Amino acid sequence: MNSNLVRDWMTPDPITISSDVDLPEAYWLMVNNKIRRLPVVDRGVLVGIITLEDLRRMIPADVIRVDPVRVSDMLSKMPVRRMMTRDPKTVSASAPLIEAARQMLEHKIGALPVMEGGNLVGIITESDIFRALVKQLQT
Repeated sequence: MNSNLVRDWMTPDPITISSDVDLPEAYWLMVNNKIRRLPVVDRGVLVGIITLEDLRRMIPADVIRVDPVRVSDMLSKMPVRRMMTRDPKTVSASAPLIEAARQMLEHKIGALPVMEGGNLVGIITESDIFRALVKQLQT
């Protein structure tokens, strides 16, 4: 593959979550699927993004060790909408890969939801960009 477009390197049809899902469900969805970011979609519209890092920053590990039951109970009452980044930066599927890389660097983020015609069609991460770079340097 020798393309430099976002669509050629993104993960298509990413796993998503709705904003009313509780935080533990979001956490386990990420862990079980080995992903670090979840686009938040309500009624077909991208409304936010939540990351594994967002969840880890919210509750320090030492607090979890002290009273994991209390922490779990607290999180089970908190919907994703309370922690998500609203109106996340996005990139077009037809954009050059360098545009996605620039946005991630400029905004200090590790992923961008990919949009086409107002619809979420994928997600591109820093790992995808590294993969493209390695592939292009090998050729």
